[in-house]
Amino acid sequence: MALALGLAAAAQQRQTRQQPLKLPQVPLIRASTTLVDVPVLVLDKQGQPLESLSRDDFRAFNAVRIVACGTSWHAALAGKFMIERLARLPVDVDYASEYRYRDPIPDSSGLGLLITQSGETADTIAAQHELIAKGSKTLAICNVVGSAVTRLAEGVITTNAGPEIGVASTKAFTAQLTALFTLALYLAQVRGQITDRESLHLVNELSRIPAQIEEILRTVDETCHELARAFSTARDFLFLGRGIHYPIALEGALKLKEISYIHAEGYPAGEMKHGPNALIDETLPVVCIATQDPGDPSSVLKYEKTLSNIQEVTARGGRVIAIAIQGDTHIAQLVEHVIHIPQSHELLLPILEVIPLQLLAYHMAVRRGCDVDQPRNLAKSVTVE
Repeated sequence: MALALGLAAAAQQRQTRQQPLKLPQVPLIRASTTLVDVPVLVLDKQGQPLESLSRDDFRAFNAVRIVACGTSWHAALAGKFMIERLARLPVDVDYASEYRYRDPIPDSSGLGLLITQSGETADTIAAQHELIAKGSKTLAICNVVGSAVTRLAEGVITTNAGPEIGVASTKAFTAQLTALFTLALYLAQVRGQITDRESLHLVNELSRIPAQIEEILRTVDETCHELARAFSTARDFLFLGRGIHYPIALEGALKLKEISYIHAEGYPAGEMKHGPNALIDETLPVVCIATQDPGDPSSVLKYEKTLSNIQEVTARGGRVIAIAIQGDTHIAQLVEHVIHIPQSHELLLPILEVIPLQLLAYHMAVRRGCDVDQPRNLAKSVTVE
């Protein structure tokens, strides 16, 4: 059982300068009880369905190495959790800028996965050449068909998010997460790690994401505006998350750095005792991703551990902004501010969690008079090392 995948916009884009955070475009999954055997729309270099990477190839891969930069690297970290949990394949994630300089160990039986919005990132292209030279088959997740990375790859999963006006990536990130989830599900299917019933449940959960994103944009924008009013003079921010939510903490911190010029750091919540607790005082806003999937015992456990971390922060005077699931009344008793998002599967929550973090960064930047679309010293496509 595999996936039939079609790409569609979640909603109409807003592309004015004062509203640069477009409504993210995510794949719309069409599911039936007999899904067609198409490997997640993997295309060849001419945009035709790929034959060189077969179902048997995907079944035979013994590992996945993901290489990316910046926001795409954060998507890669989340993808590691998706692939390892669903497909039970070991995944390594590398910064493209570091990969070829550490003399990586060849693995011709592993899949090399490149993630890039533009497909022209110099470091990612160099890492791809290194992977190919060491015998790996490469697959690209990319937003631009015909770009350098897609021409080198043996297969391409196109995100079709459309052009982004601002330098800081928003909808391309949510599209990358969706593509990674779909790839993880396909790998799980061909490797016999998931039942048809489980697959269909996950596809149905994914199909709810566009409407849930629209709901978040309707309901949390004003909250993020008010938070920006309260915290726009802060000099530092800390973002915390556990498990698959840690990469979203990293991405939230990066967005704030990129467009508001506030120093921000993402950190695994469980590592706070190993140093960062020394930073906490009444001047430090701490954004904690405290979501949970009630049907997933490991998700509930991480949530409970995160609540403990939140109490550590508040006991030291830190001001906590929590991202939590709708209906979670307990967390409001522990923190100063809560942003609620809809319930979803544990592996899909990152797509929803990042939206309020993008909106918060946007409102903080506007409040501080920063150029949201063209932040200083940055380029949309990094074509040099």
